[in-house]
Amino acid sequence: MRRKSHTPPSPLPQRHGVDPVRVRLPASGAWGTVREHLVERLSGAGAGVVDGMFDAGRIVGADGRPVAADAPYVPGLFVWFHRDLPDEVPVPFPLKVVHRDEHIVVADKPHFLATTPRGSHVAETALARLRRELDLPGLTAAHRLDRLTAGLVLFTVRPEERGAYQTLFRDRRICKEYEAVAPYDPALPLPRTVRSRIVKERGVLTAREVPGEPNAVSRVELVEHRDRPEGPGGLARYRLAPATGQTHQLRVHMAALGLPILGDPLYPVVTAPVPAGDFRRPLQLLARSLEFTDPVTGEEHRFRSGRVLAAWACHSQWAAGTYDGPSDGQ
Repeated sequence: MRRKSHTPPSPLPQRHGVDPVRVRLPASGAWGTVREHLVERLSGAGAGVVDGMFDAGRIVGADGRPVAADAPYVPGLFVWFHRDLPDEVPVPFPLKVVHRDEHIVVADKPHFLATTPRGSHVAETALARLRRELDLPGLTAAHRLDRLTAGLVLFTVRPEERGAYQTLFRDRRICKEYEAVAPYDPALPLPRTVRSRIVKERGVLTAREVPGEPNAVSRVELVEHRDRPEGPGGLARYRLAPATGQTHQLRVHMAALGLPILGDPLYPVVTAPVPAGDFRRPLQLLARSLEFTDPVTGEEHRFRSGRVLAAWACHSQWAAGTYDGPSDGQ
C-alpha cells in the first residue's frame, strides 16, 4: 500500500488574503540546485526575477528560513514564496454575505469578480476579499462561478470540511438555479432539457459542443417575455437549472438554442476584449439560488440572491452602460 506523503504547513502567512505559492521539487531530474529548478519551472518570470527573490530571502523552506540559491537539489523538498501581485483594477461592486456560520459562508458575488485567485486576478477575488473582510484565513471555495457570472457562491470555513461540501456538487446533491436575460423566440418550445457533449481545451477561450455521449445537461424554462421598448425583437427572462457542471455550460447551451445571453463576450462569437476597468454591460447571467442538505450539520439550506439583472430592470440603460438601479445592477 502506497503511503500518503505529508505536506508540511506553510511557514508563510497569507498576504492580502492570498496564500503563498508552494512548490514541491520533483522526485527526479537533472537539476543541481534549487535555483536551477525554479528558474526552469518559473521560466515565464525570468531568471532575474527568481534570482531577486533568492537575494531578498523570499524563498523559504518548511522551517521558514530563506533557501540559498546554491542549495543542493533535494527531491521532494518543499519551498514557499509569495508571488508579486499583479496590478488589479478593483471591482467596484459589493460582495454581500448572505449566510455565515461556523461551517460555511454563502456570498452573493458581483459580476466581474473572480471566485478564486487565478491568472491576473489574485487579490481582487471573492475568496481573498472574504478572507480579509471576515478575518477567516482558512476560508476555501467549495465551487466556482465564472468571473463574469454574478450570484451565490459557497465557501467553507474549515479546510478539513471542504471535501464534504465539494462532494455535494460532484454527486449532484445540490440544487442550483440560474437566471438569464436573452432574446425571445416565440417559435422555440419551452421548457426543454438540453443534452450535449461539451469540451473545453486548455488555452482556448471558448468551450464547444462535439458529437458523443452527453456530459452536459441543462433545463431551460421561460419565465416571462416582453418587447424591447427601444427597438425590434423580444426579450425574455429564463430560469436555467444545470444538472451538470461543464465549463460555460449554460452559455453554450443558450447560444446553441439561438438565445445567446445578453452581454456574453464569447458566445456565439468572440468579441474584442474590453479595457481593464470597463464594468459596463455585464453578462446577464445570475446564480439565483442554492438548495442543499448540509453534509456536516444535516440542516436544510435554501439561499437566494437578491441581485437584479440590469438588462431586465432597464434594458436601454444597461445597453448604454448607465444602469444604476437597486442591487447596483451588477
